[in-house]
Amino acid sequence: MSGDQVIVGLEVHCQLDTKSKLFCGCSTDYRSDGPNTHVCEVCLGLPGSMPVLNKKAIEYAMRVAKALSCEVLEESEFSRKNYFYPDLDKAYQITQYDKPLAEKGVLEIEGDGGTKKVRITRIHVEEDPGRLVHMGNAERGRYSLVDYNRAGIPLIEIVTEPDMRSPKEARKFLNKLRATLEYLGVFDSEKEGSLRVDANISIKGSERVEVKNITSYKGVEKALTFEVTRQKNLIRRGQPIERETRHFLEARGITQSARSKEQEHDYRYFPEPDLRPLQVRSWLTGIVLPELPDARRERFVQQYGCSENHARTLTGELRLANFFEQVVAPDPAGLSAVAATWVADTLIGELNYRSMSIDRLKPAAFTGVLRLLKTGEITDKSGIEVLRIMLDQRLKGEACETAEEIVARLHLAKTSGDDEALRAAVREAIGQNKKAVADYRAGKAGASNFIVGQVMKMTRGRADPGELNRLIAEELQKGG
Repeated sequence: MSGDQVIVGLEVHCQLDTKSKLFCGCSTDYRSDGPNTHVCEVCLGLPGSMPVLNKKAIEYAMRVAKALSCEVLEESEFSRKNYFYPDLDKAYQITQYDKPLAEKGVLEIEGDGGTKKVRITRIHVEEDPGRLVHMGNAERGRYSLVDYNRAGIPLIEIVTEPDMRSPKEARKFLNKLRATLEYLGVFDSEKEGSLRVDANISIKGSERVEVKNITSYKGVEKALTFEVTRQKNLIRRGQPIERETRHFLEARGITQSARSKEQEHDYRYFPEPDLRPLQVRSWLTGIVLPELPDARRERFVQQYGCSENHARTLTGELRLANFFEQVVAPDPAGLSAVAATWVADTLIGELNYRSMSIDRLKPAAFTGVLRLLKTGEITDKSGIEVLRIMLDQRLKGEACETAEEIVARLHLAKTSGDDEALRAAVREAIGQNKKAVADYRAGKAGASNFIVGQVMKMTRGRADPGELNRLIAEELQKGG
């Protein structure tokens, strides 16, 4: 193996989408309310308060464990993890330590060299701490405020083995994990802080560094890419890599040293005296999993004839997969092929450009665009123009036109070969581009493409390229 091999393991904290907190009845839906309004004596850790375990949170965690092929332990227990930090109101966190809920699972991803199985070390349940709000910024702020609304919200921590070999593989793992959690119905990726990552990264033969404060999927790849470069530069200069914790500063795209890495004994774990051990393995028989991303991808290939790449893209997000199936529902046999291409290759890019959720576009409206493309009433270029107008209207909150209305208003219907206006445009383009005509007659390959492009501009993309090439050839032959 190469001496500069990258080794990555992840600790992923996923917020479970329950209605109440892990050990009390406070609502988890606090984001539209003021700070410190969804708190009680339990989640604030006031003397004499007693935690009561949220059964739904355990059911959700077991659903994840089953989906990741983990072994649920016969008995698991909660522990107190002791450390002092302002967002930890009790000065300890109720979590699981040496007896987690589940262990020894696996998640399959498309790695750098093909399919790869990333081993899951353990899944454990814990409570979220509060949230610090830095007045200024985390580095130079004059003071910080604490909001305990988040304290006590149920989390699962999914710990992997160091099986990933690049920042890209780490991002792919997170994307696959996020999709799996959404399919299971236990996780809402739209909520702030719903998924947070700590990454352990090293260069083979060197010390391991933990990178914290990664709060986005894209941020993981950026943080790890920076850290790989930093560590390789240290090795190149003959300097040692110290075992430490670093924070990712997303705005600057760098990691910054935070403190020396704590050892496990620093936290002084001991069993939580106010909670009995969990014996829930028998619940597994009652947990029925929904169709998960891999199974849905295979079904899309078989049922709709999608390519493997398109099927993987379409099923990589639950809402996207649902959208695709709603789009093709009126005519699966006729629309599946064109829908797969347009959703995966065109629609996603247009949505990302606008930072727009797919929920903003109605499936029936998109079906209308595809029907016009399928019947040949509009060209691909006109289809893109119609789609952009639809998305922009929804983004601005304007009244939304149908595909047919936009085509009629802008005269985007495809022109035919017997359309005299199209022939006139061809003649005009030929007359204005003598060099392209000379190149064509000299037999240069692709010489007519420039003329095609000029006519497409003049007709706003309404001409069929194949028909246009035929007309251009006819007109050029007439001219000798």
